[in-house]
Amino acid sequence: MTDRQEGFRGWASDRKGAVSRLRFTSLRLRLVVVFGLVALTAAVSASGIAYWLNREAVLTRTQDAVLRDFRQEMQNRAGALPVHPTQDELQRTAGQMANSSQRFSVLLVGEDGNGKTVYGSSDGLSAFALDDVPTSLRKAVDKRQKVTDSDKSTYHLYWQRVVDHGTPYLVAGTRLIGGGPTGYMMKSLEPEAKDLNSLAWSLGIATGLALIGSALLAQAAATTVLKPVHRLGVAARRLGEGKLDTRLQVSGTDELADLSRTFNDAAEALEKRVDDMAARDDASRRFVADMSHELRTPLTAITAVTEILEEELEAESGSMDPMIEPAVRLVVSETRRLNDLVENLMEVTRFDAGTARLVLDDVDLADQITACIDARAWLDAVDLDAERGIHARLDPRRLDVILANLIGNALKHGGSPVRVSVRIEGEDLVIAVRDHGPGIPEDVLPHVFDRFYKASASRPRSEGSGLGLSIATENARIHGGSITAANSPEGGAVFTLRLPRDASALAEESKDGGNAGNAGESGTAGEKDA
Repeated sequence: MTDRQEGFRGWASDRKGAVSRLRFTSLRLRLVVVFGLVALTAAVSASGIAYWLNREAVLTRTQDAVLRDFRQEMQNRAGALPVHPTQDELQRTAGQMANSSQRFSVLLVGEDGNGKTVYGSSDGLSAFALDDVPTSLRKAVDKRQKVTDSDKSTYHLYWQRVVDHGTPYLVAGTRLIGGGPTGYMMKSLEPEAKDLNSLAWSLGIATGLALIGSALLAQAAATTVLKPVHRLGVAARRLGEGKLDTRLQVSGTDELADLSRTFNDAAEALEKRVDDMAARDDASRRFVADMSHELRTPLTAITAVTEILEEELEAESGSMDPMIEPAVRLVVSETRRLNDLVENLMEVTRFDAGTARLVLDDVDLADQITACIDARAWLDAVDLDAERGIHARLDPRRLDVILANLIGNALKHGGSPVRVSVRIEGEDLVIAVRDHGPGIPEDVLPHVFDRFYKASASRPRSEGSGLGLSIATENARIHGGSITAANSPEGGAVFTLRLPRDASALAEESKDGGNAGNAGESGTAGEKDA
């Protein structure tokens, strides 16, 4: 494909996108269309009514003048003819009648002394003959009417409008009362038709101008109405982006001004609430961090004492009083649990504060997983399916924390054997940890990575703190990866860890977050209290 073709396709795609955006999803376009339709309807209605009224007025005025003149000519000139006129007399009288002020063509029909029908036509229109008069009009003219008290005329004047070869005409006829010729008149209405056509064009142009004016008015109204709406949309987007100090400038007292004031009040209330929540969250994090640091000093002394007591318990001399031996064992186990909890809390506060960072190194996955399993004496309970030679650039300590939590969780709550498999998908590294236990209840799956979440209310004092999987998830996220939990169709739960093979870019970003420090960071197995 040539550059020209690609450019044309890009232009066509952009134009298609612009047209699709201009469809009735645009409030501005809808306002213009509505204004245009209203203006068009009003203009067409007004123009139609004006045209009809003017047409009737023009035609009626012309018609009345012509018929009045024709009637007068019939009474004065045709009425002066004898009862049985000759053709010459009819021809002469028709020419005189046609020379009236209205200039119409005349046809006179009579009978001569021998009873023969004779015709006399003017020269106003060539070949104006009886065939040019509609049959219905001739019948009406020749029909003798009944004489009444209110109307003593036996014959009436009738008229009709006809169109011949595109030219409108007024045709009229009447018969003299008391004997004499029958007269017909034809008057061209072409001047009036031209005037009416000019009027129609003028009204059409006025309608077009009204439509254009309405479009401009709609555009102005849309700009006036939509500008505050646009500002409101921009402010809402800024507010959604976290710029809580966004406010609208309020002017006027209309509904849009009220909406702007409402937006400002809502933004102010939201900013205050978010600030309060952030302050409480910072205070909570500081409290947890301070408490964890404060607990480490007495925990160090307590741990030293518990180690001595544990040595006494394991000594073969049996110097420990059997009565207090259970209490000593409980103190030792709870001290270890408390120490793990404090370390986990300190790790969580680092993630919350954004100070956790990566220390990357080239890692052989098979060796790393084997070392993690061997350090915790899980070799007999875990099956490893990982080819040697799969390398990744990750943080070894944090990867060990993730693996220890996932594998220890599977052993504790799932059941042996636990299978760990490693595969490569594109640029990602996928580690799956599957157990052979009963699986995870469906209502628990969405919460397995929540902090302090425990699925069973019957064991609120389990050995786990409910932070292990949460810490594993945070360690995966800081690598740019993720952990998902699901139930295998073959039974048991499957935890899938997905990490990029090279987390160098994320390591550079994490350096800006501060130094997390390595002292006291937990590397022990976590818990699946869910």
